[in-house]
Amino acid sequence: MSTPAVELVDVTKSFGAVTAVDHVDLRIDNGEFFSMLGPSGSGKTTVLRMIAGFEQPTSGRVMLDGSDVTDRAPFARDVNTVFQDYALFPHMDVLANVEYGLRVKKVPRAQRRERALAALESVQLGQYGSRRPTQLSGGQRQRVALARALVNRPTVLLLDEPLGALDLKLRREMQLELKQLQREVGITFVFVTHDQEEALTMSDRIAVFRDGRVEQVATPAELYENPSTAFVAGFVGTSNLLTGDAARTVIGREGTFSIRPEKVHLDSEVEAGFTSARGTVTDVVYLGSVNHYVVELDAGPTLTVLRQNLHGSTDQAMGRRGQDVTVGWADEHVIDLSGHTREPQHQPTE
Repeated sequence: MSTPAVELVDVTKSFGAVTAVDHVDLRIDNGEFFSMLGPSGSGKTTVLRMIAGFEQPTSGRVMLDGSDVTDRAPFARDVNTVFQDYALFPHMDVLANVEYGLRVKKVPRAQRRERALAALESVQLGQYGSRRPTQLSGGQRQRVALARALVNRPTVLLLDEPLGALDLKLRREMQLELKQLQREVGITFVFVTHDQEEALTMSDRIAVFRDGRVEQVATPAELYENPSTAFVAGFVGTSNLLTGDAARTVIGREGTFSIRPEKVHLDSEVEAGFTSARGTVTDVVYLGSVNHYVVELDAGPTLTVLRQNLHGSTDQAMGRRGQDVTVGWADEHVIDLSGHTREPQHQPTE
């Protein structure tokens, strides 16, 4: 196996009586777009700060490219960090902002100018070098911050929710741009986010954090289709979780089970051989391209059913409120989570 770009070995971080990161092991490969996903307070940002050197582990080791950097200062690590607050110097133009890190390192002027221009070209801002940050849009400032980090040619680029301040449309555009940029430059990206869609869109692999621990590390498809715990199933996408009496009644056996809403069929879509149940549509949520049907089963539990809005008839969809329906699903789409449910242990800090 090749030497990983980043490796955490049994890392724990405590703040007084609070354990923010609890015995975490992670391996991030060279050239990988790796995301750390989790709710606020799950420990993901603390892990990022320990990789950057802004926090010291209470125990365990932080490795970069095979070297133990646990005790090294941030400036002695071959990483750069892009934060949600881009922290651009308002009195400098874009080119000077990008050059700044090289100037601190006393890189000769001609060389730093060449590298800064190349970095701006890589983020499609080659013509914006003479502008001030206040003359740029939010997405452009985000790309300047990326160029400023990339110009140092780090082995690893750390990104702490850098898209969080952007509006939804721009954030989705930047997700695709950021992934394309990562492919082009070939640098390892470690990305922190609480946005599941963002992580699924950009990542090669994702680590899902909860209460300072890693619940699961997997590719986006594996994470969504085969979550290892009830928490992952509920946090990554929408999931119908059935346990206890609901599982016995609907699934027909003991345990904890997950069924994704798009895998549940309605009425005429229910095929022979499917597990089926009767229920009533209690609500319909119109989301433009899709509709969410909330179905209260006669057996007790409530399921969410997702259907694409293929026919564009909002009135028809809304008219299903109060209707009796049959729902069904193939057994292969039922995810058995029995034995993998972990109760929360504590509430760490972010």
